[in-house]
Amino acid sequence: MAEITVDLRRKVVDQVGKIVVGRESEVNLLLICLLAKGHVLLEGVPGISKTLLAKSFSRCLDLKFKRIQFTPDMLPLDIIGGYVFNMKNREFEFREGPIFANILLADEINRSGPKVQSALLEAMQEVQVTVEGNTSKLPFPFMVIATQNPLDFEGVYPLVESELDRFMMKINFKYPESQVESEILKKNLTYLDTDQLTPIISQDELKNIFSEVDRVHISDEILQYVVQIADNTRNDSRIGLGASPRAMVQVTHSARANAYLDGRSFVLPEDIKLVAPHVLSHRIRLDRTAMIKGIVQSPVVVIQELLGTVKPPR
Repeated sequence: MAEITVDLRRKVVDQVGKIVVGRESEVNLLLICLLAKGHVLLEGVPGISKTLLAKSFSRCLDLKFKRIQFTPDMLPLDIIGGYVFNMKNREFEFREGPIFANILLADEINRSGPKVQSALLEAMQEVQVTVEGNTSKLPFPFMVIATQNPLDFEGVYPLVESELDRFMMKINFKYPESQVESEILKKNLTYLDTDQLTPIISQDELKNIFSEVDRVHISDEILQYVVQIADNTRNDSRIGLGASPRAMVQVTHSARANAYLDGRSFVLPEDIKLVAPHVLSHRIRLDRTAMIKGIVQSPVVVIQELLGTVKPPR
């Protein structure tokens, strides 16, 4: 099993790399999140390949992909769908919205207000949508990859905490290194078409992998390690709001997915350390006084430092 799973990670990274250069770490985190049945929030300035990465990722996994461009004038029915009147049979019929996909790209999600953002809450938590009292299941697997611009940009709305909590991970996109940017310029001398990517795994094979990830063992010692991390976030003077139990559950799920991709049937402390900053950074709230005094600036840095204070099990 080890050889197959490690090969899966390499193949996905290599396939996406044909289109998107220098984003190996981000692709790895997307794959971890997919296998952990979670959703991802990508944050960064415009033009650094967030959307292209999501499209390329779904293409190489042969998953049904839909994209929604969020705008201030959107309505929830633009996402979920709704009932329309069929003139032929004189009846109302449900017309599915773009949310009925395996991977939904919510592009620039914070350009729409809270009412539209809330249309995703039920889908992301329960993998279903309800319209006029009728509930419809969404395809499996179902994953939302949302992109957002930093909050200091004009025309954006901050995501409410209940919406943020639905995302398993938040990945911050930085500008590429100079060498990587040179390669990006070379690739973009011709049109980049994601259709040239070859699916490397079928949906049936992917469903089997989900079952295998669920069987990855996590010991009581590792669980206690996770509990200690959570407790430290709630008692650190730099943090005003610590991690919730749901956040720590998602830490364990994503750690199991990473262990599986490493070819292991058990979780190590290193798996927790890898995923925790991305799972917890958008869920904690830094203390205002500490921020004003300049004691803290980045939630990711705080989590990484906090992990260094918790003794992992042997």
